[in-house]
Amino acid sequence: MVAALVLVAALPASPAIAGGRGDDLSARHSLREPVTDENFYFVMADRFANGDTANDQGGLGSDPLVSGFDPTRKGFYNGGDLKGLRSKIDYIKGLGTTSIWLTPSFKNKAVQLEDGPSAGYHGYWITDFTQIDPHLGTNADLRALIDTAHSKGMKVYFDIITNHTADVIGYEEGARKGYVSKDVAPYKTASGATFDDRDFAGQPSFPALDPATSFPYKPVLDPAEQNLKVPAWLNDVTLYHNRGDTTFVGENSYYGDFFGLDDLFTENPRVVRGMIDIYKTWIRDFGVDGFRIDTMKHVNDEFWQTFGPEILDYAHRQGKPEFFMFGEVFDTTKSFTSQFTTRDRMQSVLDFPFQDAARNFASRGQPAAALQTFFAGDDWYTDADSNVYELPTFLGNHDMGRIGGFVRGDNPGATDAEWVSRDRLAHELMYLSRGNPVIYYGDEQGFTGPGGDQDARQTLFASRVPDYLDDDLLGTDATHATDNYVTTHPLYESIEGLAALTKRNPALRDGAQQHRYASEGPGIYAFSRIDRRDQREYLVALNNSETAQTAAVPTYASGRDTFKSVYGDGPRTLRAGNDGRLTVTVPPLSAVVYEANGKVAGSRSAPSVSLAQPAPAPGARGRLQVTANVGGSSFYEVTFYASDNGGPWRPVGTDDNAPYQVFDDVSDQRAGSSVRYRAVVLDNKGHTRESAARSATVPAPLVTIEAPTEGSGVRGTVEVRAVVDPERATNVVAIERRVAGGAWTRVGTDSSSPAYTVFDDLTPLNLAANTPVEYRAVLLPGGLAGPGATSAARNVRAAGPPATSATVHYYRPAGDYGDPAAAGWGLHMWGDAVAPDVLAQIAWDKPWPRAGVTDGWADYPIPLVDDTKPVNFIMHLPSGDTVPTSREPGGDRSFLPINAPEIWLIAGDPTIYTSKPAV
Repeated sequence: MVAALVLVAALPASPAIAGGRGDDLSARHSLREPVTDENFYFVMADRFANGDTANDQGGLGSDPLVSGFDPTRKGFYNGGDLKGLRSKIDYIKGLGTTSIWLTPSFKNKAVQLEDGPSAGYHGYWITDFTQIDPHLGTNADLRALIDTAHSKGMKVYFDIITNHTADVIGYEEGARKGYVSKDVAPYKTASGATFDDRDFAGQPSFPALDPATSFPYKPVLDPAEQNLKVPAWLNDVTLYHNRGDTTFVGENSYYGDFFGLDDLFTENPRVVRGMIDIYKTWIRDFGVDGFRIDTMKHVNDEFWQTFGPEILDYAHRQGKPEFFMFGEVFDTTKSFTSQFTTRDRMQSVLDFPFQDAARNFASRGQPAAALQTFFAGDDWYTDADSNVYELPTFLGNHDMGRIGGFVRGDNPGATDAEWVSRDRLAHELMYLSRGNPVIYYGDEQGFTGPGGDQDARQTLFASRVPDYLDDDLLGTDATHATDNYVTTHPLYESIEGLAALTKRNPALRDGAQQHRYASEGPGIYAFSRIDRRDQREYLVALNNSETAQTAAVPTYASGRDTFKSVYGDGPRTLRAGNDGRLTVTVPPLSAVVYEANGKVAGSRSAPSVSLAQPAPAPGARGRLQVTANVGGSSFYEVTFYASDNGGPWRPVGTDDNAPYQVFDDVSDQRAGSSVRYRAVVLDNKGHTRESAARSATVPAPLVTIEAPTEGSGVRGTVEVRAVVDPERATNVVAIERRVAGGAWTRVGTDSSSPAYTVFDDLTPLNLAANTPVEYRAVLLPGGLAGPGATSAARNVRAAGPPATSATVHYYRPAGDYGDPAAAGWGLHMWGDAVAPDVLAQIAWDKPWPRAGVTDGWADYPIPLVDDTKPVNFIMHLPSGDTVPTSREPGGDRSFLPINAPEIWLIAGDPTIYTSKPAV
């Protein structure tokens, strides 16, 4: 990462402030990397434009199950390519686009029969990382596209993958097996010694492995595919985790295969080096301007800590000073998503939390105050070399679905005009707030779709896919049966206008963002944007109510300063009150922007600054929340410094909006060690002031038991699993148990991160049913764990003999359960709990019928074979899939018979009741 922070010449030079130990604590400006003013256009090449029909089949012949090409099916190649994209580049540029982001375009496994079947049109089943997929064109076509984009002042970003390849590796035990944890079957060296791979992650060496002995499954390759992958090192099966399919949670989210996709052993330095070499080539030979990185959250920290800095340094040396990388971290928790830019030394991540907040505001009409809470968490991303202003923001994508689909689904029965207004409001929030907006191709044409994945991947050229042809597009009478490159579409024009507005007024793109006002319910959310160089304030106000709203909004104005309208409907000029408040009226479902006619008044002296007591950050035990209290109400920037164990002061980060705070990552410090903090405030005239130092202690790690669940029944061998925050490869965790309030007894220890598991056999204890059992996890002292820590106790109970049946009770107020032998309400079930002969009788058009009705409740007895496994179910009419008329709400539901062998359901209520409710 580039850590240098450049002071802006338009401001007076900031003097160095003497630190408490004689160190240089300089006042700094909030960081703006070159890439904080991009407008991204995210495009799936196969779905954009078909410039060359000769490559539709990828040179593989006419059979769709071989070539993957079938323009009538949404899960297959539809014909778009890089030549088509290049031919429509002016359409993309017309939106105000400055950067084109392509889905992965490397050569893919054309068809995976196990997945539908479906094809690799999306680009995520890579077999050759050195060439463009032949369905999309050639390497020369990519070079031509990049050259054309550069000639038009645009950049090209490549979507890349480091986590996995196509599904090529099989197992002797069978295809796509269930995940086996490291605690059940640890890794073994080629000589048979067990080891924890995390002990070697980030190190230059790694144990030699043997396919026959090192993994829980024995990896094998089909003879025809032994040399399929390029570069050749990817054909070495010992460079993959080989643990079976992930369930996307816990340990297996790092080690498991995504629906069979071969999961790379990213802890191994050979994989790290191989991936770095692959992507250096695309920078050197093709001039790619940056990378979007797929599945970042599923790769270990040490990989990114090496990959990010080395790739960025290489790009800079190749003459790419603005090279930029951002990762996909599919999560809405800022304490988690931010760690990839702080601890892991990456530049940026896609702002999934923003997507959730924007949908809630613009589409669901949730309280405006929720946006205040959301933006207040931006400081999680602030560190010495990055901050939230670098994050790409978006409203929907190829996985989750489109914003147009969301506004339709969230507002059933609304008019097209309302849907368009809500869609536009979401874009206004994205373009006018911090971050780099991303347009998902087709959103500018009002594309909708009923969901994510294949349902959100329509073609801009005329489609032949039946599932696309019945979509209702927003803002137009057009359908997918025709090309949709309409530059007069109301959403295209809105996005074009927003891009032009922010280009004319750069403060609206990378100026400091300051919260100003939020309605408690639906209504106005307002914030200021200010460029520290010209010190001119812009006030942005958005209204998610269906009626006009008025608010008196605080500003930096003094006295009776005036503001002029630069966007939206309203008076051309407004005057602030004596208290600096600007009274704005915002039309329903829209936004207004006003620009101050004068600059923010210069500060006569730096304001007072003091630090609150640093405290462990909520939700992230390895970080300390440090907050500065600043006097005055003008535009300020506050730089935070830390001194670890009496060492030199290090910059933590600079915040340019109140509340002024940082979340300092101390996960590499020993628990119990000391850290001191200072803050230096810089006003808008170059005056500075330093706070007194505050001392804090690195908090003890937080130990939590994940399994078994609180209050559950246990018997036989119990899996007790704990996690530690912050996670460290050196952690050693002991599991202890006590029965009926007796003494604690240690039942085992585990040192294999990231999950710490012990299997406790209760059988010899002969516990009576309902005997209380408690477990706790103890992080043993030593290393960075310091004195260690102990989890809260997890309370469970002895379950008694296995249940051989479970019962679902279902209540419909009208008693209209239907004919159980023909068209009645019944259960669709699956999983390992239910007797196989029962499952064999069930189909979507033939659910498991009720046995009878007792006191108005329909009873469904279910024979079981394993009460420790979940009974997965849907209550519905035969072939019924419409909620609530033919299918109950709640989606796929489940219960564990060992905990609750009887459950109760009420029509229209997604709740699963474990005791009989009143009706």
